Amino acid sequence: MREDSHAYDDLLEMSHPVSKRHPPMDLTARAAQFMPFAALTGYESAILETARITDERLELDEEQQLEIGETLYRLSGMISGRREDRPEITVTWFQADEKKEGGQAVTRTERVRRVDTAESRLILADGTAIAFGDLYGIRIREDGKNVSPQKVPAEKEE
Repeated sequence: MREDSHAYDDLLEMSHPVSKRHPPMDLTARAAQFMPFAALTGYESAILETARITDERLELDEEQQLEIGETLYRLSGMISGRREDRPEITVTWFQADEKKEGGQAVTRTERVRRVDTAESRLILADGTAIAFGDLYGIRIREDGKNVSPQKVPAEKEE
């Protein structure tokens, strides 16, 4: 059966139908119809989160804990009212991860606001509060130099 190639020529001359009831769809809404469908919304971010590596909390030995305690005691005696007179320290602590088990060691240099023995935490000038149990090391700095060198524990080799 042979089809006539000119059977629909009359349709080529007709104008495009425009609805009187519905306004024409804008191009972005029309294009959205043809965007790929994401059946597993959030799957990719879940995979990335699972792949993100966290560290285990290090356990300090008794000597390291004693050094941190002595440094905290020394710091509490050095803090005065004026911010400029407060001691500057380099502190390393364990920061727990908010989403999964483990965390990371964070090191920062900042002035000390106070040593809060009632709550067992060190409060930095920017408001960061660090629990005494999370501290890995503290070095008191004067004129940009470390005055109290303290070894920060190395991660365990496996």
